[in-house]
Amino acid sequence: MSEIGGGIGLPTMSQREMFEQLLGDDESRSASEPEIAAAIGEQMIHMDLRPLPRSIRKRIRDISARIPAKNVVIVGGGIGHLTAWMMDLWCGNPADSDSIGSNRPDSLRVIEEGGKFGVIIDRLLRRYDASNWAQVISDPWVELAAETESWNAANTTLPDIAKSAPLPQPIDLVIIDLPEVERANIASSAFNLLSPGGVIMVLEPQVPTGDVGEPEKGSEMTQAQQVVASFNEWIEFVQSVNSNHSAAFVELSGGTLGVFLRSD
Repeated sequence: MSEIGGGIGLPTMSQREMFEQLLGDDESRSASEPEIAAAIGEQMIHMDLRPLPRSIRKRIRDISARIPAKNVVIVGGGIGHLTAWMMDLWCGNPADSDSIGSNRPDSLRVIEEGGKFGVIIDRLLRRYDASNWAQVISDPWVELAAETESWNAANTTLPDIAKSAPLPQPIDLVIIDLPEVERANIASSAFNLLSPGGVIMVLEPQVPTGDVGEPEKGSEMTQAQQVVASFNEWIEFVQSVNSNHSAAFVELSGGTLGVFLRSD
C-alpha cells in the first residue's frame, strides 16, 4: 500500500496502519451521553427530530480526538446535539471545573441554515466559552463551498495578510450530519475543500430497496426516487475518492460511518 504523510500531523504510515489507528473505538472514553448533549437529546425527542445513533456520535468523537485538526467544519448543526458532543471533547464539561478538554481546534464553523437552530447553537458555544474560536454560519453550504473554492483559486498567489476566506483555511476536518438524500452531494463538495491529510466523516446512506420506477420527464422525482438518485451519487463519490485517495467504513450498531481521507 502507498504511504500517507499526514498534512494535519498524522504520522507517516501505510493506509492500513493509519486506518487501524484512526478508526478504532477509544475504550478510555466514556460511552455515556455528555451532560449537555443529553439535555439536547431530550429536546430533540420532543421536537420529533432524529439524532445520529449514539454509536456513530461516539465514534465520530473518538476519531476526532485523534486528529490534530486546526480548522473544523460541522455541516448540519441542527439544534447542536452532535456539536455538544464535540464541544465536550474539546472543552470538557463547563459545569465541572476539573473537566479538561483535548485536542481543541483553532477554529470551528457550524453550518446551519435554520436561523432559529443557529441561535440555539450560538448559545451552546457561548456556554462553552468558545465564541472567540467557534461560530455558527447560516449561509447554505452549497454557496459557502462554491465561494471558498473560488477564493482558493483566486488567492493562491496572494500574501496571507490579504486573504479573507469564507471559511478558515485550510479545512482539516469536516463532519456531516444531514438527511441521507443530501449527504453525497455535500460530501463531494466538502472533499474538494479539504487540506492534504484532511478527513471527512459522514453516516453512510442506507441501500435503497424496491422498484421506484423511472422519473417521468418534466416531473419532479418522488421521495423514493430521490433516495435512489442520492445513493447513486454516494457510490460515485466513494469510487472517486477510492481512485486517488483513501476511504474506510466502520460498521457500528447504529449504521456505517464513512471516513474519507485526502492524500497529499
